[in-house]
Amino acid sequence: MAYDLEEQEQLDALKAWWARYGTLVLTLAAAVALAWGGWWSWKAYQTHRANQAMGYFEALEDAARLGGADAAVRIKAAASTLRDDYPSTGYAARGALVAAHALKEQDDLAGAREQLEWLAAQSKHPALQPVARVRLAGLLLDQKQYDAALAQLNNPPAAFAALYADRRGDILAAQGKHEEARKAWQAALDSLDAADPLRQAVQLKLDALSGA
Repeated sequence: MAYDLEEQEQLDALKAWWARYGTLVLTLAAAVALAWGGWWSWKAYQTHRANQAMGYFEALEDAARLGGADAAVRIKAAASTLRDDYPSTGYAARGALVAAHALKEQDDLAGAREQLEWLAAQSKHPALQPVARVRLAGLLLDQKQYDAALAQLNNPPAAFAALYADRRGDILAAQGKHEEARKAWQAALDSLDAADPLRQAVQLKLDALSGA
């Protein structure tokens, strides 16, 4: 098929452009394809790991719920796998709390403390780290390790200010520091909404302290 002069010029220009930029275009297209494929592969890998972590978490929950002679062993094994192999997942953080509660119920205070200490040190879990700290403070209070318990309550997140102040009051009262305990509990009251159910518990502590 014959081309007229204008069509031939356009074809020659296209050939010249392709000769100059064709390799670059193909290279960019390949890079985009590889990046897209890599992104989907990464998403699939992340989904796979999340499913694996969920499996260990469910095994942990089952062991905590069903109990049995080897429950503590199974709880610790599942929690350890979550901490070691999936530390950045929410399942690891939640698993530590579930394991700590279950182990405490079984009077394995050392095991419970290990779980809470791990989570209390994990800044990458900002939603659950403060929960671990206040629970760890309570466990240390039970063990009469007052200074270590108070150390867990420094610099509380704003959402936990009242809860931390309440726990600080518990520790100070156990030390016989009644005036400091009163201030801590009053600070807790000042931070609580009028409808918060914790207010009544804190007020009872203050009333008991006043009558002591």
